[in-house]
Amino acid sequence: MGALLQFVGDWGHALAAVLFAALGIFILRRRNDAIEPRMLAAALLLTSCWALYVSFGGVSKPLTGIGESIRNAAWLLTMFVMLRRGPVGRAAPTMAVFAIYAVLGGLLLLQTSTDLLWRQLSPLSELHHALVVISSILRMMTAIGSLLLIHHLYTAWPSRERGGVALLLGSLAAMWTYDLALYAICYFTPDQVSELYALRGPLMALLAPVIAVGMRKDLSGRVQLSRTLTFQSLSVVALALYVVVLTAMAVLIELIAGPYARVVEIGAVFFTAVTALVLLPSPQMRALWKVQVAKHFFQHRYDYRTEWMRFGETIGRPGENPAPLAERVAKAVADITDSPAAILLLRTDRGDLMVETHWNWGGDLPDGGTISADVVTRLEQTGWIIDLGRPRMGDGALRLPEWLIADARAWALAPLNHYGRMIGAILLARPAIDRRLDWEDFDMLRAAGRQAATYISEAQGQQALDDAQRFDEFNRRFAFIMHDVKNLVSQLSLLARNAERHADNPDFRADMVLTLKDSVGKMNDMLARLSQHNKGRAEEPHPIALRDVIDQVARSRARQHPIVVRGDAPLALADPARVEQILTHLLQNAIDASAPSSPVDLCLSADATDIMVEIVDRGRGMSAEYIRRDLFKPFSSSKAGGFGIGAFEARALAQAMGGRIDVESRPGVGSRFILYLPHAPHISTEEKAA
Repeated sequence: MGALLQFVGDWGHALAAVLFAALGIFILRRRNDAIEPRMLAAALLLTSCWALYVSFGGVSKPLTGIGESIRNAAWLLTMFVMLRRGPVGRAAPTMAVFAIYAVLGGLLLLQTSTDLLWRQLSPLSELHHALVVISSILRMMTAIGSLLLIHHLYTAWPSRERGGVALLLGSLAAMWTYDLALYAICYFTPDQVSELYALRGPLMALLAPVIAVGMRKDLSGRVQLSRTLTFQSLSVVALALYVVVLTAMAVLIELIAGPYARVVEIGAVFFTAVTALVLLPSPQMRALWKVQVAKHFFQHRYDYRTEWMRFGETIGRPGENPAPLAERVAKAVADITDSPAAILLLRTDRGDLMVETHWNWGGDLPDGGTISADVVTRLEQTGWIIDLGRPRMGDGALRLPEWLIADARAWALAPLNHYGRMIGAILLARPAIDRRLDWEDFDMLRAAGRQAATYISEAQGQQALDDAQRFDEFNRRFAFIMHDVKNLVSQLSLLARNAERHADNPDFRADMVLTLKDSVGKMNDMLARLSQHNKGRAEEPHPIALRDVIDQVARSRARQHPIVVRGDAPLALADPARVEQILTHLLQNAIDASAPSSPVDLCLSADATDIMVEIVDRGRGMSAEYIRRDLFKPFSSSKAGGFGIGAFEARALAQAMGGRIDVESRPGVGSRFILYLPHAPHISTEEKAA
């Protein structure tokens, strides 16, 4: 051992002796009559004496091993008192636990006897070597048994009170884990452990402050293990164990392989290194490691404070070039369960759910990806979170759509409820380590779903308010124009009255012509500022022949663009003025999107339930995202100078007559708008005659 390492070992043990002695004296000065604090103080003081002896004499002194056995006995006795007199004692420990304490007591006595014997023999004798090996084995057995008792005591301790003993038991576990590794290496290579003996002193010095924090009742409740720190620390420990195992393998290979040891060692190191490089960076291995750490080291799967802060950070502070709110909501919910992707579905006017957007969902979104209104109503009433790997059976079964069941990536469907109303749902992809949802997942997703629904509802309300404000602005412009029209009417009325008296005056006629030209110019300016709508007075729907209305609309635009009309259908129940207005809007949009030589088709047909009018163009088309988000939004137009009112007004007019408008479009191919109107009721011959 080098001089520097000797210095670190001696002064590390000396520092540990001082710290443990200070802790023991501090506890004794409290004058607590309970036996547990006194046993703890005794264990701390005996540990201090052992560390002090090692710092002055080193590990080779005769009493070093005996002092270590006394130290271990003191801590085991302290743990036994905690087991019997602490909260665990209310539930009677099993005889197996008592047997382990008894066996460890016997091992310590046997170990002490062995230490006394082998130091009396010559180092060259075979009995001396055998007793040294037995001593190492006994110390490894003691360390293993002590770790088992620590695990039992921690798991048996009431979960709400574990914070008061977690740091103390964790420190003891670290002490005996180091001893186990030390004596395991000593067993295989007894001549190469002096460095580990020296480094045990600084380790003990580091454990003393941890025990001190655990003894302070006012601190133990506030000091909580960070999941991130725990994950990283255990990763470092696992890496250290990997190195220890690799070293032990190398020693065993040298003992067994003989002349081929070097070749076998290189092959083993290469194989283990490649295996580690392949497995450790994989997302599956990382996810499995996180799941196991959360399962075995923490009471709950989720760190609720951390998850809630990350949820709010993802939605509320998106950073530069933020994604749309809907996509951020999908990501925020997916991050909670470590899902690699998510789809957000929002409720439509018909009551069903339709795909709105996605986060990281590879490939095309499902065609016709909707969830029926019946399923939505059931989820709204029950608040169920659907585990797609374990669907409900029997009376509670839901008729989920085929696209949802067939997609192997679909894992869970979490509803977004806002004040009892379901406004959407999040479809989560399976995490890297597939597992079933449990009560903690359900509670977390339910709470996150309510919060996400609040964000979305607030955004929708803000959008509605913005639309209302823009309608307000539109109405304000109407008021200004109406004022201008009123002025023009007054001016023209005055002109008409004067014309009766001065029609023969050439100067008056010249002035009248100028006034009329000016008025016409002003009216043309006003017409340019408005789109055409509200033609005629709306009537109640009644049976009409749609072919006549289609022909009339086609003739009005025939000089502007080639139009092809075909098909026929029975009478429809509709208002001809509103139908003409709808077709005018949709036909004009189709003409604007088409090349001058590309005709627009107006096709009339019918099926058993509806009369259909199709407006088909072969223009530039629209993306599915634009159709979902912008096409039927007021004031959203892809045309320069457009008001964005036409499609919105057309759909509103169709719905007012009991119909609807569907859209099929592909960029670069064209668009198909389909107006659905109900059949006119059948009229019998007697009713016609009447």
